[in-house]
Amino acid sequence: MTRPPLTLHLAAPRGFCAGVDRAIKIVEMALQKWGAPVYVRHEIVHNRFVVDDLREKGAVFVEDLDDCPPDRPVIFSAHGVPKAVPAEAARREMIYVDATCPLVSKVHIEAARHAENGLQMIMIGHEGHPETIGTMGQLPPGEVLLVETVEDVAQVEVRDPQKLAFVTQTTLSVDDTAEIVAALQARFPAIVGPHKEDICYATTNRQEAVKAMAPDCDALLVVGAPNSSNSRRLVEVAARAGCSYAQLVQRAADIDWRALDGIRSLGLTAGASAPEVLVEEIIDAFRARYDVTVKPVVTAEENVEFKVPRVLREPA
Repeated sequence: MTRPPLTLHLAAPRGFCAGVDRAIKIVEMALQKWGAPVYVRHEIVHNRFVVDDLREKGAVFVEDLDDCPPDRPVIFSAHGVPKAVPAEAARREMIYVDATCPLVSKVHIEAARHAENGLQMIMIGHEGHPETIGTMGQLPPGEVLLVETVEDVAQVEVRDPQKLAFVTQTTLSVDDTAEIVAALQARFPAIVGPHKEDICYATTNRQEAVKAMAPDCDALLVVGAPNSSNSRRLVEVAARAGCSYAQLVQRAADIDWRALDGIRSLGLTAGASAPEVLVEEIIDAFRARYDVTVKPVVTAEENVEFKVPRVLREPA
């Protein structure tokens, strides 16, 4: 039986960013240095395949310091944690390693600096997301106000309109965030923004690649986890850029083949916490059903690398 032709537009860049790569490396190096088990507060990155792989190597994932024995190392996830968490770990004299992405840490430092200058913070982010919780937790309660939409900006009640600053979650939609920032600046002309935007390079680059290829695709798949903010934003970006069918899938087994019946072009990308092996798995699944021609869509080159904490580079 002849397989139908399919042009597969493959986004570049895609998949792991430098912060995710560093966080995974931190867990692996901690296991090498201290042996198993090593405890990790929250999923190190939002991808079940990655978490399961590290669990098999000896990582134990928990949601609270109280779930960690005092004599074993604990690692804080790439999303960042409230200031009180490392303070409590230090009080208990625990060995801890902070795997917070350096670009998230940059936002934490910005927030603290603005607070020192007497400014109340507004954070653009998603309520309940670990990164939002971590950033808001850098300052005392009430010092960081959360907005998720343009509508929220109209409702937010601030202490002094002349003494405000804003920061953003690093994994948001670039276009959505620009609209919210514009609304903040219209309502609070004196508000102070970041020197350089908080949305990280990897989030921006992956969204730009999707925008470039979406108009040429009958369907577009994003490899990523349902709790991955940057992966979910890629689905939204694809839909807005003109792709009529955009879906998030974790593995090849999640593909809805009936929905793809009759397509001649497919876009494929991966969120910043999705490993390349899952992208290859999905390409292989399409090769089994179609005569696939892979067409790379390259919109940026990435060569960012972050060092792991010194404690992991020192001998045990």
